[in-house]
Amino acid sequence: MLTPVILPQRRSIMAKSKGMGIATSVKSGNFRPTKQGAGMTEKGVKAYRAANPGSKLKTAVTSDNPGPKDAARRKSFCARSAGQMKDFPEAAKDPNSRLRQARRRWKC
Repeated sequence: MLTPVILPQRRSIMAKSKGMGIATSVKSGNFRPTKQGAGMTEKGVKAYRAANPGSKLKTAVTSDNPGPKDAARRKSFCARSAGQMKDFPEAAKDPNSRLRQARRRWKC
């Protein structure tokens, strides 16, 4: 009877890196500068979804009359970011912080 040989596992060349899997600088074009409302751009969302198959990431809801699903996404984001305002009072006080700019962009 033969005994199975256990070989050490090799790391895949395409091993997933930690983090988002995309460039996270404004210069890369994947993120908006703070003055333009912080958050990800359409290009950044496409890059993220390509790097993370199965992702359902979407851009900010910025329309005045969103549909029911988008309205629910906005309500959820506004509720989460309101909690961040409590956790980070310095950012909450600064009108130019990324948190405040993102909330303004989402129309919270």
